[in-house]
Amino acid sequence: MDRDPRSDRPGSNLAELSVTELSRALKRTVESAFGYVRVRGEISQPKLHSSGHLYLRLKDETSVIESVCWRGSVSKLSIRAEDGMEVICTGRLTTFPGRSQYQLVIESMELAGEGALLKLLEERKRRLAAEGLFDPSRKRPLPFLPAVIGVVTSPTGAVIRDILHRLADRFPRHVLLWPVAVQGESAAAQVVAAIRGFNALKPGGPVPRPDLIIVARGGGSLEDLMAFNEEAVVRAAAASEIPLISAVGHETDTTLIDFASDRRAPTPTAAAEMAVPVRADLIAQVFDCQRRLAGSAGRMIQERRNHVDGLARGLGDPHSLLEGCVQRLDDRAERLGMAMAGALDRRRTRVAELAAKLRHPREVLTSAQGRLQSEARALGAGLRQVVAAEEGRLARVGSRLTLMPIRIRVSEGERRLTELGERMDAGYVRLLTERTSRLRSGAALLESYSYRGILERGFALVTDQDEQRITSAADAKAGTPVTVEFHDGKVDAVVGHGGVARKAEAGGTGKSRKAGPKAGQGVLF
Repeated sequence: MDRDPRSDRPGSNLAELSVTELSRALKRTVESAFGYVRVRGEISQPKLHSSGHLYLRLKDETSVIESVCWRGSVSKLSIRAEDGMEVICTGRLTTFPGRSQYQLVIESMELAGEGALLKLLEERKRRLAAEGLFDPSRKRPLPFLPAVIGVVTSPTGAVIRDILHRLADRFPRHVLLWPVAVQGESAAAQVVAAIRGFNALKPGGPVPRPDLIIVARGGGSLEDLMAFNEEAVVRAAAASEIPLISAVGHETDTTLIDFASDRRAPTPTAAAEMAVPVRADLIAQVFDCQRRLAGSAGRMIQERRNHVDGLARGLGDPHSLLEGCVQRLDDRAERLGMAMAGALDRRRTRVAELAAKLRHPREVLTSAQGRLQSEARALGAGLRQVVAAEEGRLARVGSRLTLMPIRIRVSEGERRLTELGERMDAGYVRLLTERTSRLRSGAALLESYSYRGILERGFALVTDQDEQRITSAADAKAGTPVTVEFHDGKVDAVVGHGGVARKAEAGGTGKSRKAGPKAGQGVLF
């Protein structure tokens, strides 16, 4: 019997496997051998699928590995995957039987070293600057004295206490705190929500809208400040309608929000100093301006008063000026009348001479008389115009030479004198009321310190012959004469071993002094 030649082939006794079975066996082998791994490489061809999953490749100088980050893990990544970024990924190694390839399932991702992080920030800064988000022309001036200041920071850190303390020292203002996380995966989203939330407040609403926003955080490493380098935070700061101050980190720390904000503060305390002026300096400046205004007004009034006094001295006596004008007017009127009479006489003489020479003297005389009357009327009209002009000029001069300014100054002085009298009376009443109140308060305080109130509660004051108080039994020796003072009188007594003997009755107050101690009572002390 011949042998089958296939029986001599190697592995002829192995079980047959389907493609699916072999793929599953490979998957189990790879996943058991590489449970969790950390892989360092450069991101290539990142693609965010519509389903929310992130597909990318990790490569180095010689090799490439396919990688995937499921939708639930994408939202938890601390950085956004970008082409050319060097990262360290942590996850599980598995296979994809549908394509007969192995792949890395990424669960966390971080930048590979500070150099890569700085490279990422520089690239992001260059891209945002190209969009004009850091343009100085977009920055707005800060309000001189904001009524409400919004602060975006952690409510438990020392930053908010430093800001409130500095505001209280300089100029207390109403502060609204929007609590956020200042580091971690959710910090960037919370800062963006805080900036947009402050801008969404309506003026005049139940929550006042801030006039200024301060985004603050204490110092830290570059990784701790990464939330303020996120693109969403930078865009929210640049889009803020309310002026924004960035106060992230210490003076040497720089984040991308510093370039997009309207003003960068080296520290949160410096941000509070930029937000408000010093109230004491403003009060001193106002007082100085008030003093200078009062001084300039007083000097101006004094200059005007001196000018008016000088004009008054140069004007002279109004009556003397009017007398000269009236005299000149009378002289002009008299000379005008004489000139008119002389002119009429000369015309009559001329007319008579002409009438004697002419054949018809009556017609010539009538014509001459008509011309004479016309000239007389014209001359009279001119005279009236001259007189009216002189009277108008005198009336204008007389209206300027009035005593009204003097009456106004006298009236103003009387009014000020009346006001000063009323203010003096009111001040005297206030002073009297204040001194009366202080006297009553002092009397009440003195009465509260008096020992007579203690005597009315049943106590007694014991003094010796020199009116010195006896406050202990050791000072009260037997046979010592004492005086016992009650609230309604005094009693003289003698200290003894068996009791106190009464020496005299009460006097001075009109009431009987109380009797001494009963027999068998014992010594007084």
